[in-house]
Amino acid sequence: MIKDEFIAALRLQCVPSVGDILAKKLIAHCGSPAAVFSEKSEHLLKIAGIGSRIVAGLKDVSHLRAAEREYSFVEEHQITYSYFEEESYPKYLRYCADGPLLLFQRGHIDLRDRKVISIVGTRNMTASGKRFCEQFLEELVPLNPVIVSGFAYGVDICVHRTAVDLQLQTVACLAHGLNQIYPRSHKKYCGSVERNGGFFTEFWSTSNPERENFLRRNRIIAGMSEATIVIESAEKGGSLVTADIANSYDRDVFAVPGRPNDRYSQGTNALIKTQKAHLLTSAADLIYYLNWDLREREVKPIQKELFVELNDTEHSIYAVLQKSGKQLLDDIAMNCQLPVFKTSSTLLAMELKGLVRPLPGKCFEAI
Repeated sequence: MIKDEFIAALRLQCVPSVGDILAKKLIAHCGSPAAVFSEKSEHLLKIAGIGSRIVAGLKDVSHLRAAEREYSFVEEHQITYSYFEEESYPKYLRYCADGPLLLFQRGHIDLRDRKVISIVGTRNMTASGKRFCEQFLEELVPLNPVIVSGFAYGVDICVHRTAVDLQLQTVACLAHGLNQIYPRSHKKYCGSVERNGGFFTEFWSTSNPERENFLRRNRIIAGMSEATIVIESAEKGGSLVTADIANSYDRDVFAVPGRPNDRYSQGTNALIKTQKAHLLTSAADLIYYLNWDLREREVKPIQKELFVELNDTEHSIYAVLQKSGKQLLDDIAMNCQLPVFKTSSTLLAMELKGLVRPLPGKCFEAI
């Protein structure tokens, strides 16, 4: 995007009452961001939803000055940005009518041909929720997805740290400009996140972490992902808002169930109870609902390798399946004396090697 068009896009963001939907409508009508500001007032007034107040805002040169200042900040700090019509813009977010006009980013984010999921939850994460998060992401390692969250306390930062430990790309969506980090105590994690992904924000350097910004940020978390997962939530919370937004985008939502009396399971249980989310107990549930394993085989059929090397765990599982035929996941785990999460992640790795085949009902058989 050339400089003049980028500044024009920034200027559009300054105009009061012009949100992302209306901005895109103006651009579609006029042909480009810069063309919006060269269009005659009488022509702009003929566009549905455009009144004299908005036209006056479009002609206000103070918004141009503000846009030029933000452009200087972006240039000075070598911040990368994506325009909603560009290839670098997140694919799934492009389908959202209210997706941001511009996204600013820092780090090494690469979403091309990648599976992208978001994981959110309470800021008051329990030990049980932490264990589930870590086990769930470990099970997903063979599929190498991009993991998105909000860099907040609790579930968010656990998601990012675990993804980094597992060398999965992770993206943190911020509710403020890239000139600061909130919460400040998470600044120590910035380097590792940038090396294994990075940060996205729609907010300028002049934006602070205000409450309404977090609500706006949530639509980016939900919009850029194929599915949204809520690990823990009280009866009310921002993660439930993210789940509602994901549902409005017709994306899959998953929730981890908990005991009825647990405070931070009330929100997730309600999502499942009201059929706003699929029940999630392991990575196998996500893979099954999203048909990830089926899509992999459609794109690139998996053939069993000759003389493939097996580690001890794989060898144990393969021997059980060869001897007993198809078996349930829980039975395989019991026969091999392994935790279910470890069995599930190993079976996924073996499937990608062409050694086992998943069947309906969480059954597996040797190929």
